[in-house]
Amino acid sequence: MDALKKIDKLIINSPYEEPKEHWSYDRTTRTFHKVEGRRPAGYVVATPGSQSFDDPGIFVEIPLVNEIRRRVKMWRENGYPGITGITKRLLEHWYNLEERQYRRFFFCQLEAIETLIWLIEAPESEKVGIEIPSDGGEFQRICSKMATGSGKTIVMAMLIAWQVLNKVTYPKDTRFSKDILVIVPGLTVKNRLQVLKPDSPGNYYDEFNVIPVGLTEFLRQGKIIVHNWHVLNWDTEEKLKRKKSVDKRGVKSDEAYVREVLGCMASSHNIVVINDEAHHA
Repeated sequence: MDALKKIDKLIINSPYEEPKEHWSYDRTTRTFHKVEGRRPAGYVVATPGSQSFDDPGIFVEIPLVNEIRRRVKMWRENGYPGITGITKRLLEHWYNLEERQYRRFFFCQLEAIETLIWLIEAPESEKVGIEIPSDGGEFQRICSKMATGSGKTIVMAMLIAWQVLNKVTYPKDTRFSKDILVIVPGLTVKNRLQVLKPDSPGNYYDEFNVIPVGLTEFLRQGKIIVHNWHVLNWDTEEKLKRKKSVDKRGVKSDEAYVREVLGCMASSHNIVVINDEAHHA
């Protein structure tokens, strides 16, 4: 294996396949090595006490992510045991190259949605030992981290299609919902993400062939709301006292707040919340 001071070819994998090799940096010799296999998931922290401007930092692996990747890969290779008929139809459609010659999905997009499906639909025997840490709140929160430019909006469209189509087909299955609330970090993103609404011009379901032919009307049975996260602000009594306003109305009731935020979904009991660019919130 040859060592290089500088990487001579940055892109060494196809975006449509699982990475087969990666560049590894040796902090001792300050050289790069091409290593077989996918780069492990992890993050880099600064070396304690380092004053060097080019400190490469220390790599910290995330074992849970790497184990989930391995389990999802095995589940995929075994034909996705446990999934519903609708989910099977969607996965076959997403992988069908004949139907998407010009709209082929990246491997990272397919793996992202497969991982979410695996967490919900795979048999419990597939997930033994997998414990997703909780933030202590009442609801389960799952993070799907994707690099900038890798197409996360398409993955959100796939997630919505998967949830809504399953709920419409299997209305009593509580794992699915046709009520989707998308929270975004700003007005610009809010306008851009109108493409997640099936009736919007240029919606991603049509643009990227997200759903099979014949399922559009089923998808339209879903309710999809896109809100800027500021809509979630709730003025407490203390905040209202500090406001210099002629509006002297008191704190909103829980019911009024829910109606204001959720509108037509205010009476729903099973809502999927997608927090776009969650690190901004």
